[in-house]
Amino acid sequence: MAKKINQKQNEPVEQILFSSANKLRKNMDAAEYKHIALGLIFLKYISDSFTELYNKLKEGQGEYEGADPEDMNEYRAENVFYVPPQARWEYLQGRAKLSSIGKDVDEAMEAIEKDNPSLKGVLPKEYAKEKLDKQSLGGLIDLIGTIALGDSISKTKDVLGSVYEYFLGQFALAEGKKGGQFYTPSNLVRLLVEMLEPYEGRVFDPCCGSGGMFVQSEKFILAHSDRYYKFNDKKVPFNPTDLISIHGQESNQTTWRLCKMNLAIRGIDSSNVKWNNEGSFVKDAHPDLKADFIITNPPFNDKDWSGELLSNDSRWIYGKPPTSNANYAWIQHFIQHLSPRGKAGFLLATKSLASQLNAEKNIRKGMVEDGLVECIVLLPGKLFYSTPAPVSLWILSKDKSERNNETLFIDASRIYTDTSRTHRKLTSENINEISNTFKNWLRNTDEYQDIPGYCKSVNTETIRDNDYSLYPGHYIGVSEEDTDRKDKVESINMAHSGIQEIQNKVSQIEDASREFKLMVTNELSKVDKNNTIKLTLNDILVESSSVLGEREEPEILTCTENAGLVLQRERFSKRVATEDTSKYKIVKKSDIVYNPYLLWAGAIDQCWIVDEGITSPAYSVFNIKPEFEPMTIGHILKSSYMKKWYWNISIGTHERRRTAPPNDFLKLEVEIPDFHVQKRISSIYDEMMIQITLLKELQDSIRGTSVKLNEYFTGR
Repeated sequence: MAKKINQKQNEPVEQILFSSANKLRKNMDAAEYKHIALGLIFLKYISDSFTELYNKLKEGQGEYEGADPEDMNEYRAENVFYVPPQARWEYLQGRAKLSSIGKDVDEAMEAIEKDNPSLKGVLPKEYAKEKLDKQSLGGLIDLIGTIALGDSISKTKDVLGSVYEYFLGQFALAEGKKGGQFYTPSNLVRLLVEMLEPYEGRVFDPCCGSGGMFVQSEKFILAHSDRYYKFNDKKVPFNPTDLISIHGQESNQTTWRLCKMNLAIRGIDSSNVKWNNEGSFVKDAHPDLKADFIITNPPFNDKDWSGELLSNDSRWIYGKPPTSNANYAWIQHFIQHLSPRGKAGFLLATKSLASQLNAEKNIRKGMVEDGLVECIVLLPGKLFYSTPAPVSLWILSKDKSERNNETLFIDASRIYTDTSRTHRKLTSENINEISNTFKNWLRNTDEYQDIPGYCKSVNTETIRDNDYSLYPGHYIGVSEEDTDRKDKVESINMAHSGIQEIQNKVSQIEDASREFKLMVTNELSKVDKNNTIKLTLNDILVESSSVLGEREEPEILTCTENAGLVLQRERFSKRVATEDTSKYKIVKKSDIVYNPYLLWAGAIDQCWIVDEGITSPAYSVFNIKPEFEPMTIGHILKSSYMKKWYWNISIGTHERRRTAPPNDFLKLEVEIPDFHVQKRISSIYDEMMIQITLLKELQDSIRGTSVKLNEYFTGR
């Protein structure tokens, strides 16, 4: 029997389990491994549910008197999956160390599907594959066997549901862009649900992924159970979740399987969650459904949606959407499926809010004029694993009786909590702030008021005047702080002070320039006495092997052929470095860096832009030995003369694939001033750096004075 997992202080059990399970993954791709891990979690869940009822039937007490614990009908009557003996967790865990465990699990999955028709085609049967290490599989079975061990079965179910959801999110993160195809971050799902409030009725998700919208809807209902019992005068026992029915469609079969298992773990009826290859546009699995709530996250900007086959489709009541982008096809698909008082909440790419294509603008116009657009929320970027771009949240309503002829615009793009450098999330406080703004507006409470820069209630006429744009920035204005108004007396005093500072800097530069001129003149008079020496670069440079490791990430540098070393964040619009930079090379001030693949084109530079940064492991980094003057060496290595040598040592049949190995680079000879001359010119370089610093300070003073003068004249 497995031992109960020891939970570290303040570390959730889901996190501990995933960390351990991920180590057992070894070299297996996350996209494949997720089915292995999630399938076992599901198997553990149905086995635990079965065991709970099995023990009651075996005891034969009360309503279970005379029951047969091996009768499948007993389990169907209680909505519990029947698990045959060879598929029960205790049996499999007892065989976890055997080499046949993969075959055992596959046969268990097949047996469960055979005895439970609703699971036919749902469970993964990939455990006997050769590439899956059987020792690791046995370790994973033992690990999952620790979930809530020793606690009540009901608690075990709750934990298993949370573990399944956490694993889904972590696998989506590992898969990056592909992860967005099956998983919407739970904080975004919760925001949608909190705004729509699906207390009862038909809930529909036409691109349901792994079922997160349905799971969160159930959580919402359970969190508001007191609302139902308040109106239950007869105190009749009932389950609040019975007040909603879920309907879904998914075109990816493996994702549909994840969804079916996810819902089964929660005890949610998934009989109306359908799969077909064609998808919602070509083959709508629920053509007659009129939903009370549509909660969904459709694929953004989908180009391959078969639009050319659907030119005259009856769903396009506001106009035919462009065949090159499915955004407005999805919107009209949602509208077609809404009941007379239904609401739809969904996420879309931000550009859809004010797209300029005539087809999309006409559709937007029709929705606005018919009073369908209830609320638009601009959300921050980096919330999705699949894209760093900001997204928009739409609420459409067939019944806007409370706020007729008005739309609420919210700019929540600055409401978020950072979880890492590349990802953000909405905390419970963030979600409540946004959803409460909407609900207070919708109910016309005194707590709602327009807030410049954040939210504004806008009538249809105003949207019409803005050419039917739904971008919040066109309506909400900006907030004006007390600090936005500048004191004119203070501004002019600081401008006078700045002018005096400029005069002082100019005097300093003039004095430094005279001193510098004397130094250079004196050195040039010794030109005949200057001797040079020939050395290899191996005598001057030492190749560095220092890497970042576990230290905090500094600036990332890129070496280009024209601009030399640049800050990657300034050079590129998005991050191009890998997420894990522990193996990136350390670059310190005055180090030489070159790109082996573009050295022939001049991709070599000396680091002066940061005191310390990191660069790609593919680059070569060299420290200059202390006896040499760094600026002199850097100048020589970047000269056009040396570039000719770099071409000679770059090997390759294709110009863009010529590589300059560090060993060949270090064998190159250079002619440099002797050590005595280097010492003398070192002081000249130091003086030059002082001049550069003074000039930068003068430039800053002039800019600062300019700002104060503008503040004086504009008052801002």
